[in-house]
Amino acid sequence: MKSNVHSLDRPAPKLSRKSVKINKAKQDVLFQTVSYTLVSLIAIFCLIPFIVMLAGSFSSEDSVLKDGYWFWPRVFSLEAYHFIFRYPQDVLNAFKNSVLITVIGTAVSLFISTMAAYVLYRKEVKYRNGLAFFLYFTTLFNGGLAPYYLFLSNNLHLKNTYLVLVLVPMFNVMYVLILRSFIKGSIPEPLVESAKIDGAGDFRIFFQMVLPLSKPALASIGLFTALAYWNDWWTAMMFTDKEQYVTLQYLLYKMLSSINLSSTFAQHVSDNSPKETFKLALTVITTVPIAIVFPFVQKYFVKGVTIGSVKG
Repeated sequence: MKSNVHSLDRPAPKLSRKSVKINKAKQDVLFQTVSYTLVSLIAIFCLIPFIVMLAGSFSSEDSVLKDGYWFWPRVFSLEAYHFIFRYPQDVLNAFKNSVLITVIGTAVSLFISTMAAYVLYRKEVKYRNGLAFFLYFTTLFNGGLAPYYLFLSNNLHLKNTYLVLVLVPMFNVMYVLILRSFIKGSIPEPLVESAKIDGAGDFRIFFQMVLPLSKPALASIGLFTALAYWNDWWTAMMFTDKEQYVTLQYLLYKMLSSINLSSTFAQHVSDNSPKETFKLALTVITTVPIAIVFPFVQKYFVKGVTIGSVKG
């Protein structure tokens, strides 16, 4: 009887450290295999439309209409790109405008948005919550398109100026609120207070502390802002009617409209003009510059996600 009692009270045998490490290693290998396989499949599915788009832009119009789209050009042709660049001076001028407006607008937008976020972050600023609500309120209600157009054109006299192309897409309230949350989570209040005790002013704190520590957020928001500027054709259509202010997106929009609707540039469009391949070539031209810039900014997305994680 005693032997049975002792056998019941006896603890279960423990696994050795070596066996635990082997099991853990197998689990890690299995997890990595499943993760890489899943991510690779998702990447392939996301990449397929771009491959088809690129191949279609280098295909002839007849082969696309006859055989459809494929992963490589059945009949190689540069007809769509020749049609786009048949007036190279207009395209180069529009491309120059888009690049300058995107670079200047993104820099100014990031600077002003970060300053606004820093002001809303500081606890000693009176009515900062009310100001934040006022900014958020503008995202829910607006005065309408007609007053907006008349105010910018008649009151501010911004029509047919480069300034209107920079100012209209410049301010995004959601980006300000995101930057405020990032500053609040990554820059401790005691750090700012210690800098003030050492004699640093608000501008010095902003330029030497807030901006360097906010690089991941600035890179992420900057990419979204640059995309908004680069893809903006509506502002040029609404507030410009001179060729010198035409941006690349608006120029391509007018060329596409001339093919589909036979409107503005109908006199330049013939029956043999590419239509389907022209649309694909337009997409390639507008996405390639952003695709080139994205790898240089991608590393900051990872930093932005890992900031604030618990260190063991």
